[in-house]
Amino acid sequence: MEIAALLTDWITQLNGIVWGPLMLVLILGTGFVLMVGLRLMPIAKIGYGFRMLWAGRDKQGDGDISPFNALMSSLAATIGTGNIAGVATAIFLGGPGALFWMWMTALVGMATKYAEAVLAVHFRETDENGNKVGGPMYYIKNGLSSRFAWLGTSFAIFGALAGFGIGNTIQANSVADVMQSNLGVPPLMTGIVIAVLVAMVLIGGIKRIAEVAGRIVPFMAVSYVVAGLVILMMHISQLPAAFELVFVSAFSPVAATGGFAGAAVWAAIRFGVARGVFSNEAGLGSAPIAHAAATTDSPIRQGTIAMLGTFIDTLIVCTITGMVIIVSGAWTSGETGASLSSMAFESALPGFGGFIVAFGLSIFAFTTILGWSIYGEKCVTYLFGVRSIVPFRILWILAVPLGAVANLSFIWLVADTLNALMAIPNLIALLLLSPVVFKLTRDYFADKQ
Repeated sequence: MEIAALLTDWITQLNGIVWGPLMLVLILGTGFVLMVGLRLMPIAKIGYGFRMLWAGRDKQGDGDISPFNALMSSLAATIGTGNIAGVATAIFLGGPGALFWMWMTALVGMATKYAEAVLAVHFRETDENGNKVGGPMYYIKNGLSSRFAWLGTSFAIFGALAGFGIGNTIQANSVADVMQSNLGVPPLMTGIVIAVLVAMVLIGGIKRIAEVAGRIVPFMAVSYVVAGLVILMMHISQLPAAFELVFVSAFSPVAATGGFAGAAVWAAIRFGVARGVFSNEAGLGSAPIAHAAATTDSPIRQGTIAMLGTFIDTLIVCTITGMVIIVSGAWTSGETGASLSSMAFESALPGFGGFIVAFGLSIFAFTTILGWSIYGEKCVTYLFGVRSIVPFRILWILAVPLGAVANLSFIWLVADTLNALMAIPNLIALLLLSPVVFKLTRDYFADKQ
């Protein structure tokens, strides 16, 4: 127990450093610099992005998966417990104002995600198996001088480790928690079932994962959004007050009320940004690994598709979860994580609201485990070559039931810390390579005109 306590204390201290003011400035600042350098293009071209997404159902160049399925694979990894448990945790720790800072993270994050995908496709390689591979480690390796090689290696190490937290054990743990509280299913049983299902898909590699994601993600996202909108329409008279609470709480402390312990403005900013990044992954460098495999001949087209991931994930799905938690009054209950979201939906839709969250979270988490397996596998392959793929997949499957029975607070702590550690080399690379992104973008849209 003493070793566990020391480890927890050490990681807590490290977390406080990596998620300190400098990290929040780096994440928001990088997104802001990119957004300004792109002259607000990610916001202005949202409609264009959706047109490219629709056209991207078919192959448009070299690659392994369609541009549409590349986004679905990315969304499979991003739309997960961050949208249900993550939003709830942010509000529990930072108050309703945390939702505002999640929005801010997403707005500038669209530029970040765009730049990541553009660089991933522009600097991608072909591996020993003939597959297209890319991501931060490759655009650092091929876009920057050799003295920055350590940044690419650092990203790959932290990315491989982070996957077991953000993309695996946390997902399994949240599903086990919500299945136990709603249906009385033992956590280990939940973990074993998920592990078996994941194993069945992983055998087919990235193409199988992309096909499954392309079918499941649109259905699950639309279903969850519709259920949330029904609840918000039922509480439409309370929406103006709820939005006012979000904006006021973003800039002023929230007093303790009910089971809510109260929160300072710093807490709203810190947990809003941290959980926002956890949810949409803008700046982490994970999503471009999926977009690098897209069958496209244009980095810019894939970039406009990629930025939709942040828009859909945070500005739509997370907003609905957060507003349901606020209008239902559940945010003052003292509950946190998936249980808080479940309580909010259940109080608004008695009898089946909790089941909506349980089902949605289960599907979200399952696809997130699949999506993040791509990221972890590509990081490990970068470090050790294609011979490491099979051992990695075995470890990935074994980690699922272990995560289902582990301590949730410790897992969140480790995942948060690893997220920051993998984001740092990626954000540095994005700033250094931003002139490449700006030039490619200017040339592309100049040709279009």
